[in-house]
This record gives sequence, C-alpha cells and structure tokens, in this order.
Amino acid sequence: MLIDWTHFTPWIALAGGILLGLAAALFVLLNGRVLGISGIVGGLLRPRRGDIAWRVTFLLGMLVAPWLYGLLTGPAQPRIDAGWGMVVLAGLLVGVGTRYGSGCTSGHGVCGLSRMSPRSLVATLAFMGAGFVTVFLIRHALA
Repeated sequence: MLIDWTHFTPWIALAGGILLGLAAALFVLLNGRVLGISGIVGGLLRPRRGDIAWRVTFLLGMLVAPWLYGLLTGPAQPRIDAGWGMVVLAGLLVGVGTRYGSGCTSGHGVCGLSRMSPRSLVATLAFMGAGFVTVFLIRHALA
C-alpha cells in the first residue's frame, strides 16, 4: 500500500475531527440528543410534532456548509473510482446497515464510544471490520 502524499492532509483531518467532536459534544450538552445522522434523517421519515424544524435545519446546514467552504477555497475535485450504480448501491447498503445496527458511524463511532457504550463499541468494530474486508476483497481478491 502506498500513501498518496500529495493528497495526504493530516492537519485538515485533525481539524475536521476536532470540529466533529466539538459539534457532537455541544449537541448532546445543549439538546440532550446524540448526533447520529441516520437518527436525524430517520426522524424525518416518521415525523413527530415539534420535532421536524431542527432536523431539517441540521440537514440544510450539512448541505450548505460544504458549498460555503467551496466558495471560500475553490471547487473541490473529488475522485470516485466507481460508477453511479455502485454509488447508489453503496448508499442503499449503508442505509440498510444503519437500520440493522441501530445507528450509523457518527452515532456509534463518535457519540456512542465517547459515552463508553458497549453496543457502540461492537457496532463500530463491525463497521470497521466490514470496511476492511470490503476494501481487501475489491482491491486484492476481485481485482
């Protein structure tokens, strides 16, 4: 395995991790809720009275923030080595997985682990293990 040193950005990744941790901590402290994206989106699929506005606002913020960042820094040049069919299939599999796992990587990996939840530890290990196996199979066994 080789590291693409031109695109290796440890300081930006560290800053992003710090911001994510800070956002998760503030969210639970100020709202008493876990910052799990699948739970926030899932709450919109079965809405409850008085529970929709903050969820929509949160999701709009997730969509607007990268756009604003792009205005400040210039457009990003993402590289996805997959076709649209594979991207859609991957998204659907992630959605199904978050339903079976009772949460997503942000809910379990960031918020659950910080609360020392054994269930979140098992879920995060399962997410990571499945990711490692998938990458190995696609890059080495199926290539």
